[in-house]
Amino acid sequence: MTDTSQARALIGVRAPYDILVNNAGINYPVTFLDVTEDQYDAIMTLNVRASYFIAQVVAAKLVAAGKPGTIINISSQMGHVGAAIRTVYCASKWAIEGLTKAMAVDLAPHGIRVNTLGPTFIETPLASKFLADPAFKSQVLSKIKLGRVGQVGDLTGAIVFLASDASSLMTGSSIVVDGGWTAD
Repeated sequence: MTDTSQARALIGVRAPYDILVNNAGINYPVTFLDVTEDQYDAIMTLNVRASYFIAQVVAAKLVAAGKPGTIINISSQMGHVGAAIRTVYCASKWAIEGLTKAMAVDLAPHGIRVNTLGPTFIETPLASKFLADPAFKSQVLSKIKLGRVGQVGDLTGAIVFLASDASSLMTGSSIVVDGGWTAD
């Protein structure tokens, strides 16, 4: 994902994608004062730069073909709030939220819709490493009003909705699937 030349080459030989689910991300949960330049660069490179240029090549192919499409940038609830030990991650997801709105404006004349999906903690191999810590999991669950960590399947309906004609008038919007985290 971070090798944009390779990504352009791989995507460039394919027919235009009608739908892109732009889902790559990383985090190093450390306090603001302890973030290293390497950690900052790794997070911003994957979470923002890679997402930007993957979307750019997909959108360019759609525009060249005169086809409409939809881009779904996977953001996070952390693109709507702040949190301890997640300063760079939050910054990267706020960037994705802003990028999505600007892309929506630029790409709407081409019939390309761009929205974000902002999930809470979802049980994935990456998140499971952090959620294995009982204190961390307890802190996470204290913020999720529905009282449970999300499953990948909890996001399917929102992705299908954003990818379908049911959301044909949506662009530049965000659907937050966070169990109520951002409600207060």
